[in-house]
Amino acid sequence: MKEVRQRMTIILLLAAALAVGTGIYCIRYATHGSQWAAFPSNQHAFTDGVLSSGQILDRSGTVLYDPATGAYADDSAVRRATLHAVGDPYGNIATGARTAFLSDLVGFSAIDGTNGGGRKVYLTLDAGLCSLACSELGTRKGTVAVYNYQTGEILCMVSTPTFDPENVPVIKDGDTRYDGVYMNRFLSSAFTPGSVFKVVTTAAAIENMSDVFDRTFTCTGRLTIDGQTVTCPHAHGTLDLYGAFADSCNCAYAQLAVELGGDTLQKYVREAGLLDSQDVSGITTAAGSFDVGAAGSADLGWSGAGQYDDLINPCSFLTLMGAVGNGGIPVTPRLIARETTMTGLTVSTPQKTAGSRIWSEKTCQLLTDMMANNVAKTYGQSNFGDLKICAKSGTAEVGTASPHSWFAGFLNDADHPYAFVVLVENGGGGATVAGSIASTVLQAAVKAAD
Repeated sequence: MKEVRQRMTIILLLAAALAVGTGIYCIRYATHGSQWAAFPSNQHAFTDGVLSSGQILDRSGTVLYDPATGAYADDSAVRRATLHAVGDPYGNIATGARTAFLSDLVGFSAIDGTNGGGRKVYLTLDAGLCSLACSELGTRKGTVAVYNYQTGEILCMVSTPTFDPENVPVIKDGDTRYDGVYMNRFLSSAFTPGSVFKVVTTAAAIENMSDVFDRTFTCTGRLTIDGQTVTCPHAHGTLDLYGAFADSCNCAYAQLAVELGGDTLQKYVREAGLLDSQDVSGITTAAGSFDVGAAGSADLGWSGAGQYDDLINPCSFLTLMGAVGNGGIPVTPRLIARETTMTGLTVSTPQKTAGSRIWSEKTCQLLTDMMANNVAKTYGQSNFGDLKICAKSGTAEVGTASPHSWFAGFLNDADHPYAFVVLVENGGGGATVAGSIASTVLQAAVKAAD
């Protein structure tokens, strides 16, 4: 009898262990099943280790990549424009959908596994708009992005240099034409911002200097701070804050930065989200950096003007522009519009993710007025057609090379709530070079929406 009881005890313990193990497996199956299914040895979704299920499409249904055939878009211009969004054939572009959204493409279901043949992943991108932006950049290195600052949908995301993924070039060491070709400059890089950064210094001045709009600044083209010199391209004369912002006066902004102090500027850069990485549909963007130098120094002055050691990520700055246009509420950019089964049944539709208010609604309205004044006074509304555009240009000095050309802002238009950022590396004048690209792409985006 005693032996029977011992055997029953062992059986019960084994049954309990089996139940616990089964429970753990079920939990891990539910939480990690999609990762297991995306392992290249899964022959239901991969052939010889290469994904063979699912599809990547743009927002309107244009096929950008079909794993079953290995074919990219039919149009070579679209293939080049969406290379960094889709990914190259060898997986060198880590932020491309082929790699970043692999689990989504496999389309694991806890009920029928991967028997559905994968999922169609619709990106928020407009392939035609991306193609136009890529054409406008031409052989120059840089990035162009447009997103809806109310929904978070990225309509355009282009990074150059690029290539046709169906005709991959032989890239030799030292070939400058392809410097950083596998890096998405919009998501994964940080650059000296130049004068576009003055948006941040202006916000800090508005909220910390009660008389800032009553002040005037006299620019002779040079300003000495603690024995060092801050310069402007030419003497701007006497300016108020609107004029200093529109003429992008380094001397005026150096004075504001020194008076505000490094701690205040650091606070506003952090509030603007320019120091942190973002999560764009699961892709982590590059972080920025900001060093104010010594208190009361010219380095601090240059920091407030967007130079010194300032570095910002284009995606983060796009989000900031959207936040200003949205009354201070930042909406995180996203790349996935929806996912469906291969037969068209909707599986998921990501929703927008809004952050906490960065600056007051009043401050953002003042910035909106000032950025609209930049267009009217300096850039010329005629260069932007009927666009209700609010913008800031930047010509970022980068050593002895030609400066980076920036143009960023948003449309103050409820029907077309688009924020944008254009960066042309070593492109020269911001409003002239990057501004022209922004105008062409934005007018196309508005036309496509109407």
